[in-house]
Amino acid sequence: MFIISRCLLGVNCKYNGGNNLCEDVVEFSKGHSYVTICPECAGGLCIPREPAEIIGQSDGNEMPRVIDRNGIDRSAAFVRGAEISLQEVLDEAVRREEPLEGAILKARSPSCGIGMIYDGTFSGSLTPGDGIFARMLRERGIPLMSEEVFRREQ
Repeated sequence: MFIISRCLLGVNCKYNGGNNLCEDVVEFSKGHSYVTICPECAGGLCIPREPAEIIGQSDGNEMPRVIDRNGIDRSAAFVRGAEISLQEVLDEAVRREEPLEGAILKARSPSCGIGMIYDGTFSGSLTPGDGIFARMLRERGIPLMSEEVFRREQ
């Protein structure tokens, strides 16, 4: 079973009320078992909402802070949403009696970004790091890829 970011399948859960539909991911999903997630919605953040970015990276023992464009700390909602999403995914894998094969997540997102995320300046600059949910999956050894890597690998 795969984990797929809902926005990549066309669900309007993106911060601006839109989505990040990726036809390559849609095609992939047609032939694979999957579960969809949006950790930001699971954490109680509304649609639309102010964009948010991770401020710095933690030392590995605690989650980094997530701040929205207005300077409001949204860390608790991001962590809560990631924890809820992770539990839903794990429960669904048990229910289906299927292993978690990997995750296809939205690149650069403060929840789902893999390897590179926005740097917290709201300038479009990137910095090495993972989003909150991606980090939780990585810690559990679940293979991760963004829709960008997915396109290159197909």
